[in-house]
Amino acid sequence: MNGGGWRRVKGLVRKEALQIMRDPSSIAIAFVLPALLLFIFGYGVSLDAKRVPLALVVEKSSPAASSLTADFYESQWFRPVRYGHIQAAQEAMRHRRVEGILWLRSNFASRLFTGGPAPIGLILNGVDGNTARIVAGYVDGVWSNWLVRYAAAQGRQLSLPVNVEQRIWFNPEVRSTNFLVPGLIAVIMTLIGALLTSMVVAREWERGTMEALLVTPVRLREILLGKLVPYFCLGMGGQILSVAMAVYLFEVPLRGSLAVLMGVSSLFLLAALGMGLLISTVAHNQFIAGQLAIFTTFLPAFILSGFIFDIGSMPGWVQTITHAIAARYFVAVLQSVFLAGDIWPVIWLNSLALAIMAAIFFALVRLRSRKRLE
Repeated sequence: MNGGGWRRVKGLVRKEALQIMRDPSSIAIAFVLPALLLFIFGYGVSLDAKRVPLALVVEKSSPAASSLTADFYESQWFRPVRYGHIQAAQEAMRHRRVEGILWLRSNFASRLFTGGPAPIGLILNGVDGNTARIVAGYVDGVWSNWLVRYAAAQGRQLSLPVNVEQRIWFNPEVRSTNFLVPGLIAVIMTLIGALLTSMVVAREWERGTMEALLVTPVRLREILLGKLVPYFCLGMGGQILSVAMAVYLFEVPLRGSLAVLMGVSSLFLLAALGMGLLISTVAHNQFIAGQLAIFTTFLPAFILSGFIFDIGSMPGWVQTITHAIAARYFVAVLQSVFLAGDIWPVIWLNSLALAIMAAIFFALVRLRSRKRLE
């Protein structure tokens, strides 16, 4: 590109910057939208089961039963509710007033250390299988800790078949927020990048300014570059805001390099902007462009990126489809950089995939774009 070409690009960038300042919708998409979505998903979406209503049925009071139930009252995971008999507790679970029943039989104290069948029952609501599994794990943890402590207090030797010592790497607090918020950034940046370019270009077609631009001596690649630069800067501003909120508002640890995070984010944003430009080549209406951006970028990124749903648990043919989702690679990098640090095999492999996808999108945009009015 010669000197005249760079001057034209500079003029187009200045034109887009002025248009952004005059039209607050672009700023809202870049800054207000990520903040709003982070607030909604960061506080509203959680995989942690806390304050679970649990029915406690104690058929016969004893010091052991009182000690065990006290541990459930003190646990942050449960909100115990006492019931006099099992029928009342079962009726409460049918009406979803409780999510589980802990049933201490009348022979609980006498059978505690006999080695026979445990005089304790746990009934869970299996409508939500994931919550049921989590609650079962919580109950097992409270029961195991209490059993060891109670045996020591009674001067008994408790022989467990397996002595488990847990070591949780990367997220020792086991906070689902630490896992969800980095992935949410990828979903948000996918939507922002696609909306910024697709809807803005569609708006120019609706207002007639695109036709005026096409009849000038400016070249097509200069038009694309002039639109890419300001919205890339705007999108990176939204990314910086999202990272700041993740670290300072949601207290997600950032164990990797901020420079690495921003570098990979720029590659992903280029891919997202390329998707938006590609949408703009087929949709000259803002409503259609917005709908296409949501259905072709946001929803696949939300469902198929590994943000919430484990890709390894999906059917094989769905796992194959996920390789065409740019957010999949960005989610992997975000979760690694935030929680584990700079894991270079993860960073390089996924960054290469993002660079290839960005190149493919811009190549498709160049092939489909023509400097003509029809």
